[in-house]
Order: sequence, then C-alpha cells, then structure tokens
Amino acid sequence: MKISDVKIRLVTKEDSKLKAVVSLVIDDNLAIHDIKVIENEKGKIIAMPAKKTENGTYRDIIHPINSQTREEMTAIILKAYEDALNN
Repeated sequence: MKISDVKIRLVTKEDSKLKAVVSLVIDDNLAIHDIKVIENEKGKIIAMPAKKTENGTYRDIIHPINSQTREEMTAIILKAYEDALNN
C-alpha cells in the first residue's frame, strides 16, 4: 500500500478535540475522505469515517484490517497534520 496523496483541512475552532479532517489517496486509485485527527488525553489519534447506527453507536465505514496498516496510516496522517500546522 502506498499513500500517494494526503490533504489536510485544519479545524481552527478553539477548545475543539477535532483538529483536522483528512482525505487521502491510496495507490493513486482509492480515495478515503473524512478521516479525523482528534486530540484526547493520550495525544493525537486518527478516527476513520463512521456512520451512526440505529441504536446510537458509531460504526466505521472503512478501516485498516491490521495494526501495521493502521500505524502506517496514522504516522503519515499525523506527519502531514504537523506539516500543515507549520506552514
């Protein structure tokens, strides 16, 4: 898997846990939109796109199948986020 493009939309609302909304392209063939960068007590994390179910919980629409892929995606997204903050 090669992430070929990352677009960051920074969220500037003060006191918001949501810091950015991300779109990325994998292998120049698949786009994923609405990945969120969230800051919580443990630091910054990513949250995959999700929809609300009938019972009020959220379920991911798309997500990495293994931890290695999630870690790779997280590292690339958070680096792009930090780069966007510094520009």
